[in-house]
Amino acid sequence: MWNKLQKLLGITQKKPLHIRALKKQDLAAVMLIERQMYNYPWSEGIFEDCLRVGYSNWALIKDNQLIGYAILSIAVGEAHILNICLAPASKGKGLGQQFLMELITVVKTKHADSIFLEVRPSNTAAVKLYKKAGFTQIGQRKNYYPAVDGKEDAIVLSLDLASDSA
Repeated sequence: MWNKLQKLLGITQKKPLHIRALKKQDLAAVMLIERQMYNYPWSEGIFEDCLRVGYSNWALIKDNQLIGYAILSIAVGEAHILNICLAPASKGKGLGQQFLMELITVVKTKHADSIFLEVRPSNTAAVKLYKKAGFTQIGQRKNYYPAVDGKEDAIVLSLDLASDSA
């Protein structure tokens, strides 16, 4: 009964875990996570530019707290995941997989046929996550990422959505 009444009145409850558009007000939380998770974090200015130019910017919210974010470029039938990250306390709970699946749904609604990304080979958890989601390696970029001992290559992955029946 209560659910029917809520629907009639247009009242919606936010799910404990959901995604929403990333906002400028989120940048302090984003920067905290970014600095915790990366030895070579993006600057706040880079995130501001992503918001300003209209990339597809997303926040993962759990119990009203930002626990992750993603920056995607979507154009001409292709999407590129430029940055995706979860807070350290949210790792290893399946939330990354849920977030990635939500992002894939977003990309599909934008009528993109494929998703591309780069990932460090040393980020074995991320590589495993992407491969589990159906991404395949299509290449490698030499000396792509800064690293403590110089540079680290990037694995280039792709997900074909055109043949996806899901």
